[in-house]
Amino acid sequence: MVRCGAAVLRKYGNFIDDLRVYVRGGTGGMGHPRLGGEGGRGGDVWFVAQERITLKGIKEKYPHKRFVAGTGANSSVRALKGEKGKDREVHVPPGISLVTDDGKQIGELNAAGERFLAARGGLGGSLATNFLPCKGQKRIIHLDLKLIADVGLVGFPNAGKSSLLSKISHAKPEIASYPFTTVQPELGKIMYADYKQISVADLPGLIEGAHVNRGMGHKFLKHIERTKQLLLVVDISGFQLSLKTQFRTAFETILLLTKELQLYKEELVTKPALLAVNKMDLPCAKDNLNELMSQLQNPQDFLHLLEEEMIPANTLEFKEVIPVSTYTGEGIEELKAYIRKSIDEEAERENEEYRKKKLLLLQTSQEEKMNRR
Repeated sequence: MVRCGAAVLRKYGNFIDDLRVYVRGGTGGMGHPRLGGEGGRGGDVWFVAQERITLKGIKEKYPHKRFVAGTGANSSVRALKGEKGKDREVHVPPGISLVTDDGKQIGELNAAGERFLAARGGLGGSLATNFLPCKGQKRIIHLDLKLIADVGLVGFPNAGKSSLLSKISHAKPEIASYPFTTVQPELGKIMYADYKQISVADLPGLIEGAHVNRGMGHKFLKHIERTKQLLLVVDISGFQLSLKTQFRTAFETILLLTKELQLYKEELVTKPALLAVNKMDLPCAKDNLNELMSQLQNPQDFLHLLEEEMIPANTLEFKEVIPVSTYTGEGIEELKAYIRKSIDEEAERENEEYRKKKLLLLQTSQEEKMNRR
């Protein structure tokens, strides 16, 4: 059992996954009443997804968090049609959801190069506006970052997720012997011999009550939404966060993690999932694993031993259970192989569904053509 200081938890402030910004399109240019000239339209504000950009970097570079496009040029004798104002491009990281102050999502940027029109410029002065320019659109937008990865590591603090990420990928997360070592999401890539790459996100450790934002639960849980699959990591010897919290066995840990995912968003427990049982180098690990496998095979036989509030409505169905040790390296290569197999199977399933939909649409189209003859 280990304890952690408040100073460690405060380090989460170094990572920003929500930024509130002000955007305003440029004002249009003045029209020319005597000659009927039209002012240029104001510039637009665009969000553009770009790699190697962070919300923390945006905040540091633009502390006022205000982005205003250029004003349209006035109509003149030399140029009756004024030029459009300069657009303002704001580079943001991929994986951004764009949310208004009232919580409505208005767009998202998932891949580098994608663009979103955040604020449109105002029209230039013309006959329709009595040659007076219009102001640009203005609004407050939250840049809400949700990490995109193939696999998301989920587990309580000290389950060994950071160590596991460092073993299966080229990531170098900070690792120490106290909870909440990981205070921000870490992203690594598993490299295979055939050059296949699978991205894996180590998400900061959950605690009981994360679904109600205890321990910054929402900051952690929201990143799981954009992962394709889950990899639960549990300590075979169990877990206890502090002297004030109850000790949980590996089986109880799995149920609690499932419950937290389910209470936050039910769809999370429908994702394909693998289970890595870590710290198999510890004494009694094999006996504990045998007990855990028996519990997982017949979970209903053991639910009566737990508090009712701990029991999830639906238990996770693991495609594979892989015993590992990040200390000795046991099971690491097998885990990487199972991750690859699971991702490939899911991709094939999605491709098959796509092919069936295309075939159905083609058949429907042909039937409609035949009926029109």
